[in-house]
Amino acid sequence: MALRLFRLSQDVVTPLIKRNCTVSAFELQHKNPVQRKVELIPKAQYGGRHTVTMLPGGGIGPELMSYVREVFRFAGVPVDFEIVDIDPASEGNDDLEYAITTIKRNGVALKGNIETKSEATGIMSRNVALRNELDLFVNVLHCKSFNAIPAHHSNVDVVIVRQNTEGEYAMLEHESVHGVVESMKVVTIENAARVARYAFEFAKNNNRKKVTTIHKANIMKLSDGLFLNVARNIAKEYPEIQHNDMIIDNCCMQLVSNPHQFDVMNTTNLYGSITSNVLCGLVGGAGLFSGRNYGDYYAVFEPGTRNTGTAIAGKNVANPVAMLNAAVDMLYHLGHRYHADCISDAIHKTIDIDGIHTPDLGGTNTSTEIVQNVLKHLAEKRTYWQHGLIA
Repeated sequence: MALRLFRLSQDVVTPLIKRNCTVSAFELQHKNPVQRKVELIPKAQYGGRHTVTMLPGGGIGPELMSYVREVFRFAGVPVDFEIVDIDPASEGNDDLEYAITTIKRNGVALKGNIETKSEATGIMSRNVALRNELDLFVNVLHCKSFNAIPAHHSNVDVVIVRQNTEGEYAMLEHESVHGVVESMKVVTIENAARVARYAFEFAKNNNRKKVTTIHKANIMKLSDGLFLNVARNIAKEYPEIQHNDMIIDNCCMQLVSNPHQFDVMNTTNLYGSITSNVLCGLVGGAGLFSGRNYGDYYAVFEPGTRNTGTAIAGKNVANPVAMLNAAVDMLYHLGHRYHADCISDAIHKTIDIDGIHTPDLGGTNTSTEIVQNVLKHLAEKRTYWQHGLIA
């Protein structure tokens, strides 16, 4: 039987897809049903330096953030951190609201995974709430093989563009009668279009040739059918970029068997989480890659697979590379390209040339040995910083 998807008329879909972002700040605060409407706080300006909100989170987050601060101090990076700790056991949201306020003030944040230990229905996931409140509608994860790390596949180079505020993560659940729980999956034309357009624009601007939309429209004909139909409509505007689609379960098998067929992946929220973890596992694990969260006004950078790592906290074995790469991506976003290039090059030499690997990569080195080796390579360029040649 032919697959029948939910379709809207072009008269309805096209105007919504093409709607530009020139709306008021207040109007941008309604992308998610659980998002509160709040006024934007202007970004603070600090001359040649940037102030960035740092959210250490739980588990290995605090120690990884200490490594970032150590590297930044050594390299003379013109960034100051405003550190905000969120109590994972808190039954209130005061810490979270303060963290959101600081991000709105600074415009950019670097974060670890924030635990939410409370199981009370009124306490939502801090990570999800932060993305919703800041309207961080897209998450970007670039998985690229390291030559010196043994993996199931080599020469993998895939970018996952993930819808970041809707789908099953809307957290709209209720128990209709005792023993029967309903969970609402939210997909809107506007957010599906924003993410699809981001995927195609990313492909266009980075010399990528193909976008693959991941879905389960054979079962969820309305929600995933809408997501897929929007992507197909936007694909028509980019004839130079190949577009295909794949069902999520088949996609996971294809990632394991032949990841080279993928270039840019356009995914819903949940499927992006699944494919990110599969892909990271194929090329080295959770400790290597960064995740970039973007909205119209704010950006938040974090490790790509959003793992807390509580079991290895304080043991000096956590891989600091993912958090360092997140910090590098943050520097590129802020325009500090020279410092970002230097730190990125030092990370590459440490992993691929020197072979300094933590246990998760099959090595025996400690977290601090990784960081010290990165500092050793940065020291080769330090003479330029001392003579004030870098702004």
